[in-house]
Amino acid sequence: QMCIRDRVSTQSTWGLLQNSKQIRNKFKQMSSLSKRPVSKPVKKTRNDLTEEQRQEIKEAFDLFDTDGSGFIDAKELKVAMRALGFEPKKEEVKRMISEIDKEGKGYIEFQDFLDLMTVKMAERDPREEILKAFKLFDDDNSGKISLKNLKRVARELGETMTEEELAEMIEEADRDGDGEISEEEFIRIMKKTCLLYTSPSPRDS
Repeated sequence: QMCIRDRVSTQSTWGLLQNSKQIRNKFKQMSSLSKRPVSKPVKKTRNDLTEEQRQEIKEAFDLFDTDGSGFIDAKELKVAMRALGFEPKKEEVKRMISEIDKEGKGYIEFQDFLDLMTVKMAERDPREEILKAFKLFDDDNSGKISLKNLKRVARELGETMTEEELAEMIEEADRDGDGEISEEEFIRIMKKTCLLYTSPSPRDS
């Protein structure tokens, strides 16, 4: 079962491929990555999050806020972070809890959790995040996204599409004409969305 982070990433990437002819306008709105291209990581504020990112964080928090009180047990911070795709070390979790719960109440408010995760998301390496998204599609570890991979993802997301429509999604990103999407082709199409912050190399122009 996908964690929240993986599900949102898969849905966003699917949206990119499905609407690739309107990539620049469409996927900027739906991506779970940062919407503003920058030359280096910057500290984010709550207002810098996309709607998908905010929803992602809220869903992770709500998994443990079962009574809707707006608080979760401080001991559940690590598991909530893992639901977002983070793998924090024990020392890092302890430090975060001590910074938030200075009075030792044993619980964390949603606003504090949101602030923490906003900073953590800003620290993510965009290229690494894109490659993680690639691997969610490439479940057979072939190094490429095939028609078979797309059929599986379409089924998991409840999308009803013909084989021809799925083939068109691949064709949009397939530069070498082998009928599949390689990592580099995948990264290239992501660059068009300004989701990858590195400058395009000459071969991408």
